[in-house]
Amino acid sequence: MDDAEFDIYRKVPKDLTQPTYTGAIISICCCLFILFLFLSELTGFITTEVVNELYVDDPDKDSGGKIDVSLNISLPNLHCELVGLDIQDEMGRHEVGHIDNSMKIPLNNGVGCRFEGQFSINKVPGNFHVSTHSATAQPQNPDMTHIIHKLSFGDTLQVQNVHGAFNALGGADRLNSNPLASHDYILKIVPTVYEDKNGKQRYSYQYTVANKEYVAYSHTGRIIPAIWFRYDLSPITVKYTERRQPLYRFITTICAIIGGTFTVAGILDSCIFTASEAWKKIQLGKMH
Repeated sequence: MDDAEFDIYRKVPKDLTQPTYTGAIISICCCLFILFLFLSELTGFITTEVVNELYVDDPDKDSGGKIDVSLNISLPNLHCELVGLDIQDEMGRHEVGHIDNSMKIPLNNGVGCRFEGQFSINKVPGNFHVSTHSATAQPQNPDMTHIIHKLSFGDTLQVQNVHGAFNALGGADRLNSNPLASHDYILKIVPTVYEDKNGKQRYSYQYTVANKEYVAYSHTGRIIPAIWFRYDLSPITVKYTERRQPLYRFITTICAIIGGTFTVAGILDSCIFTASEAWKKIQLGKMH
């Protein structure tokens, strides 16, 4: 049996092929079109895509039921000796004047204070608040006007493709509020997982916030303002995953682009050539 019978790439006889200017123009356009699509697909192949999904679970089971919190807040009209952080929750924790991993920086020649703290909370509803409760002597008229520079939970995610409320209270300005007013920030914390291309996971938390302002009195009739952060956790977890297009899919797409483009171009060229030949015959018929 002749090996030529197995040749699937049959050769077109030379007398059936005819180069034309139209074919040349179409060929050039095809090459440019293929180059454009190739570069577009190459960009998509190189670019990392971030997809997200939702599910019900506690993603960070190795945390021991704790969430790390980072707080940075300025109180320009309250002395550092009066500023304190209190933490309490539904597991019975009640800590007044938390000082671990925190510092107070005097502002305005000692008149005000900036509090920066790193602490952890339990994964149960609770609150932490900035107040004068831990001070040995309570001021007569404490001024709780403030600016929140940062309030975040878990790992810091600095990922360009992820836009979320990881620091929803950052930049909150309450300098023009009533100095004796208390502030309630009600937070709904949403666990968030980010998994990179290598499978490494980072655990953070987004949150929504609602707030109200009011004047609170003690049982003695004294005004004792505070800045409350009341939180609860959502059972829904948001997961972001980095993905890159598989190589086989990229190759398949490129082959489809090249084959499809030349097939369509061949059909188009054939139609133009047939129409041109028919027009020539009509013109010759008119001359005779």
